Amino acid sequence: METQYKIAVVGLGLMGQSITSCILPSSSEVIAFDKNTTQNSIALNNIKNNLREQKNEGIIDEDPHSLLSKLTISHTIEKIRKCDIIIETISENIDQKIALLLQLENIVDSGALICSNTSAIPVSLLQKDMQFPERVFGLHWAEPAHITRFMEIICGDKSDSTHLSTLLNLAKKWEKEPSVLHKDIRGFIANRIMYAMLREAFFLVENGYATFESVDRSLRNDVGYWISFAGPFRFMDLTGIPAYLAVMKDLFPELNNSTKPPALMEKIVSEGALGIKNGKGFYTYSRESRQKWEELFTSFTYDIRKLTHKYSTEKIKQSSEKY
Repeated sequence: METQYKIAVVGLGLMGQSITSCILPSSSEVIAFDKNTTQNSIALNNIKNNLREQKNEGIIDEDPHSLLSKLTISHTIEKIRKCDIIIETISENIDQKIALLLQLENIVDSGALICSNTSAIPVSLLQKDMQFPERVFGLHWAEPAHITRFMEIICGDKSDSTHLSTLLNLAKKWEKEPSVLHKDIRGFIANRIMYAMLREAFFLVENGYATFESVDRSLRNDVGYWISFAGPFRFMDLTGIPAYLAVMKDLFPELNNSTKPPALMEKIVSEGALGIKNGKGFYTYSRESRQKWEELFTSFTYDIRKLTHKYSTEKIKQSSEKY
């Protein structure tokens, strides 16, 4: 019989809500907590909606109402005391995360695994003041966490790798295709590569080589078409490695290597741009177009999930083993 874990989610913002929606089907019990108690009713309603969507899209078989019976949204953090896995999902602030992890360590059993949902903070920095740093790992999710198949599991310098099998098995139960970062580094895998791309995208726009629209269009129609299937190394295998070496030799000296944030990004943020949230970003949005883009993004995320699942690495491996 497969082990089912009692899991805690600490932090019920947008990411905490979608993580809770993701892990409920494979958990024996989930206890969620947010220090902002007014967030609880909002979170519960959004989790209900997420589960209904997952059911309608065929991601889960269970009735959403029965899944919700396994969820407790607590007003006190001490309720997580007997949980086996704790997932911290507060904002990306290193001081706040360290303070919370130290608090969690004093509450939960010494054998419980503590995971920090972080996009870039080195896990080794989060471990440094902990009594049991070996049980602390990073879990990097992608929003919306209940739909995307992305997950990075990050080992800090003091993480005990014997716990990796537990986290890998859990990730697969959560319908993820997990990647492991065995050696801790700021930004991990996806964000290091994505932010290098963003830096070059800003360079092209700031220096008048292309517009926002042209950069978006080129990446959608080239990188965007193949990367969900192959990833960069597999794509080079498929399309011929030597040509990439020739381009690297010619192009790398010309790429932007600035260590400062783009001036254009600083400018639009200083002017109050939040993006789709307030209709001000690199593009402008009316109330109607904001709603439409949000609906399209959700629909696209479900569609791309189905496509990447169809062409998943594991399925290809299983198929090739038959021949």
